[in-house]
Amino acid sequence: MKTLWRLSWLLAITLMLVGCGSHRSTRPSYSSAHGSSSRYGSGSGSGGGTYDDTSKPQSSRYRDGSDSIPDGPPPDVSNLPEPVPKVEQRSLYGNKSPYTVLGQTYSVLPTARGYDERGIASFYGSKFHGYKTSSLEDYDMYKFTAASKVLPLPSYARVTNLQNGKSVIVRINDRGPFHEDRVIDLSYAAAVKIGVWPKGTGLVEVQGIDPSAPLPPPQEAPPPPPLATVTPAHAPSIYLQVGAFSDAANAERIAAQLRVANFAPVQVSDATIGGRLVHRVRVGPLSDVDSADQVSSKIQQMGLPQPQVAVD
Repeated sequence: MKTLWRLSWLLAITLMLVGCGSHRSTRPSYSSAHGSSSRYGSGSGSGGGTYDDTSKPQSSRYRDGSDSIPDGPPPDVSNLPEPVPKVEQRSLYGNKSPYTVLGQTYSVLPTARGYDERGIASFYGSKFHGYKTSSLEDYDMYKFTAASKVLPLPSYARVTNLQNGKSVIVRINDRGPFHEDRVIDLSYAAAVKIGVWPKGTGLVEVQGIDPSAPLPPPQEAPPPPPLATVTPAHAPSIYLQVGAFSDAANAERIAAQLRVANFAPVQVSDATIGGRLVHRVRVGPLSDVDSADQVSSKIQQMGLPQPQVAVD
């Protein structure tokens, strides 16, 4: 009888050990914790009580296969407080530099001070809500946050929609977007705030904020006068820069190839960059983001480098 009791006790202990050993830790692997990004597409996330095993591959990490937005009308974000920029310690995660994602290498800036870039913004929502960002913070699509490929985590930036003048201060706590030609990925709330939602993309200017310096007031477009139609003096346009060449003959050779393809108007213009004269080859203006994406893909199919988006 004692022998049977001992066997039963040993079996119970064994089952307990097996049960403990089968539980997977939510602590990320070295590569995801110290690497560049917790996501390779349009977002990453947070939320209340979501089990987020960041050691899993991207294809199986999230509960949803594709991104979405909440059902019903958009939230009223007019009363949501914008983050107040403050000096913060750099995150232990997500600041590795340089880092490589999908064959592209990026370097993280030492500070957001002086950063000013124009380009295409996108946003991410429900798929990533409840999951970890690259800094291992919780992503909340109802807060004003964003993802950047190069700004340090965390940092702050003002994002202005160049098509309507609306702006919002966001806290950068994630890496991305790694879709070609995108400069920033906004949270759902930030996208609603400046009108990038519901279209999905928008032409924006991203200006880094130095928390130790006074915050400049937002520059919003003045409202139009009653019963009048106001046309902006210079509406933003999208161009694809295929290259900047020191040799004018090389620039003209690439421009000739692009003109034969007849995607859009092709221009060769001179610019001084770093004290050096270069000849820029640009395709455009293009009517919208979708057109820019399509033309960019066709240019790469010609064997040319991936163009850079320029918003002028």
